[in-house]
Amino acid sequence: MYQSCFKRLLDLILSLAACVILAIPMGIIAIWIKMDSPGPVFFRQRRVGAHKKHFNILKFRTMRGDTPHDVPTHLLKNADSYITKSGAFLRRTSLDELPQIYNIVAGQMSIIGPRPALYNQYDLIEARDRVHANDIRPGLTGLAQVNGRDELPIDVKARYDGEYAAHVTFLNDVKIFFRSIGYVFARRGVVEGGTGAMEEKKSPQGDSHTENQG
Repeated sequence: MYQSCFKRLLDLILSLAACVILAIPMGIIAIWIKMDSPGPVFFRQRRVGAHKKHFNILKFRTMRGDTPHDVPTHLLKNADSYITKSGAFLRRTSLDELPQIYNIVAGQMSIIGPRPALYNQYDLIEARDRVHANDIRPGLTGLAQVNGRDELPIDVKARYDGEYAAHVTFLNDVKIFFRSIGYVFARRGVVEGGTGAMEEKKSPQGDSHTENQG
């Protein structure tokens, strides 16, 4: 009952409220981004939604306009040179994720759920298929994010996503929401370049296709 009806209603109410409450702070961030470097305010990237339907996720742009699209940060040569001054701050504080409240309003995402994979992150998509984690809406934050985030290898991340998908309850969502706040403020589990950066440290090939800051 919660997953089929109440969860979506709660997502809609909270995301609409966030749009109003965060309108001024997001406006200030948008002005800072425009003043910091030429290019659009928002960054759009193709991600995998519920039942593997693709959608464009929204983030505040944190890199220069000439940065190669759909390439994980850890695969870019001299990646730091692409990150803007405003972008470095937004990434550290996870404020670049704020525009995803519009994805939640549109019904493409939920507040709590597996983080949406890049369309070409085939290893994670396949691993989530095995545990039915691709059957639910992806989220702004999720069980994997409060149990290691970027530090988790693909198989462990998918296992947490599957565990969440099998037990979508109001109580679990509340627990994950408040634990996520602590993770953001403590900046725990954040690795530049995401899971792929961790895998690259373990393997000389470093060929994992991962999301940026996902």
